[in-house]
Amino acid sequence: MVSRGGRGTARIVVAAPSSNAGKTSVATGLVAAFTARGLTVSPHKVGPDYIDPGYSGLAAGRPGRNLDPWLVGEERIAPLFLRGAMHPGPADVAVVEGVMGLFDGASHPSVEPGFASTAHVAGLLRAPVVLVVDASSQARSVAALVHGFATFDPAVRLGGVVLNRVGSDRHESILREALGAAGVPVLGAVRRMEQLHTPSRHLGLIPAAERSDAALATVRRLGEVVASSVDLDAVLALARSAPPLDARPWNPAAEVATSPGRPRIAVAGGPAFTFGYAENTELLEAAGAEVVTVDPLRDEVLPPGTAGLVVGGGFPEVHAAELSANESLRAEVAALAARGAPVAAECAGLLYLARELDGVPMCGVLDVATAMSPRLTLGYRSAVAVSDSVLAPAGTRVRGHEFHRTHADPPAGRDGAWRWSEAGPEGFVAGSVHASYLHLNWAGSPQLASRFVTACARRSEHARAHR
Repeated sequence: MVSRGGRGTARIVVAAPSSNAGKTSVATGLVAAFTARGLTVSPHKVGPDYIDPGYSGLAAGRPGRNLDPWLVGEERIAPLFLRGAMHPGPADVAVVEGVMGLFDGASHPSVEPGFASTAHVAGLLRAPVVLVVDASSQARSVAALVHGFATFDPAVRLGGVVLNRVGSDRHESILREALGAAGVPVLGAVRRMEQLHTPSRHLGLIPAAERSDAALATVRRLGEVVASSVDLDAVLALARSAPPLDARPWNPAAEVATSPGRPRIAVAGGPAFTFGYAENTELLEAAGAEVVTVDPLRDEVLPPGTAGLVVGGGFPEVHAAELSANESLRAEVAALAARGAPVAAECAGLLYLARELDGVPMCGVLDVATAMSPRLTLGYRSAVAVSDSVLAPAGTRVRGHEFHRTHADPPAGRDGAWRWSEAGPEGFVAGSVHASYLHLNWAGSPQLASRFVTACARRSEHARAHR
């Protein structure tokens, strides 16, 4: 009998020696295969990435949640994991997809090597690791590779290997024989299947929300392949071997103060704005807000009574023409900001609020032009608030990450949002508008949600008083 939820939730971490070994395919396939068996699966992702959890979440039928010690702090990893395992209902098993190579962590001078790595998170979760190895260009050497990963850090429990991109029965036999001598169980062997390749673009995989039926078909097929290639019973037994966690589930209501009045806050969604952490919305609701979704591609008006707007990340450059064509909503967003309603925007949200994106008109809330860039800006940031805003008072310190191929012209001036280098302020603070390239998981700084909801509540009360 599988344990259902709680501190003893069965769990595994799916890792790899490097990026592009097939972690996402195997992890998503495991989620889909377990779900097809009738199990309730809690999907998770190590690191800040928004896209991979979209696929595992699609497979599980519940949100894929990120576990990133840089963004939220080590102390919150187990509680946030348990939140996912228990919400919206208790899970039978949790599958945690790793990031990069097993021991690759944050490259930042303020932390030790390996911080925020898959191995780090596996240790915080006391979870066994399944190593996905790309076997396409090796034979007996796979044993040396796996042996190195199994012995590099004694604190990491390597419970088994899934061989990926295996070429033939003979190839599989050689690999299994070599790993048998190494003493590491082989939990499965997946053949090369190029038809399961997930389309990508300039920032990585295409979000599941943008592929709709195609994404569902891919997820379903991944589940079938993993079910036929991996010993699911052995993986489940390994997951059940994880010991109980000495932590309580994260509770957003305990993290924030509640504002009166229940202000209505619109959060951008739909195919153009797919980047967001579930905890951000949960904190807004816990702080007293009524959260409603608005799709800037399709909705022509903001929800009635909108007192504030949150526009997160995504790929607006892919949908620029459609976003621009929705002139009605663009005008409503501009009018909302002009009335002094709080607006918080991250990355894609900044682009949407700008005067233009690649020459195409956007909302014009910010007098700035944005455009695609050949340069990828990517990395963790330790930032301090430059100006008082609806999100934070000046001097507030946060940890976030950047992930974009666009630039803003002119860049932030004196009233920037954040500073994390000597290059100067980043982002924009204009009245009740806060816009920045910095992505934040508010679970790491829950006071941001409290402050934003309080600002929206005041705005809503002011609007009622002047009707």
